Amino acid sequence: MPTEQEFSALAQQYMDFVYRVALSCVRHPMDADDVTQNTMLRLCRAHISFESEAHIRHWLIRVTVNESKRLLTAPWRSRTVSLEELATILPARPPEEREVLSAVLSLPKKYRLPLYLYYYEGYSVGEIASLLKQKPSTVQTHLARGREQLKTMLKEE
Repeated sequence: MPTEQEFSALAQQYMDFVYRVALSCVRHPMDADDVTQNTMLRLCRAHISFESEAHIRHWLIRVTVNESKRLLTAPWRSRTVSLEELATILPARPPEEREVLSAVLSLPKKYRLPLYLYYYEGYSVGEIASLLKQKPSTVQTHLARGREQLKTMLKEE
């Protein structure tokens, strides 16, 4: 269990990262806040000694994805948010990048999350496979199909 100072430092360093991953999963700012809070609470209570920054990030993504799944399967969950609103919530980017991000966020989750982790967070196919508990070939397929869908969507616009 981290000390108060250690937790404070970890929370400050990774809160935005966890929020972005949560927002990519749940697509609603208030739900992403809930997932972020639950993830940080799990970090505070964790009895883990992290080996490296990569280990911390991997653990946080795994917990964030699991908390997002838990939230999305809750019986009371029925909120949605428009993609335009979602694109404005994420950090400011040039208009062409916002258009691409909006298109990425409109994809089905099986394509959206791998594409987000690959292009926006810089994870490799192997790392994404480990995080999402999928085979690397599955992740590569989802990336390829997601890119095809993006290509089609962006050509239409």
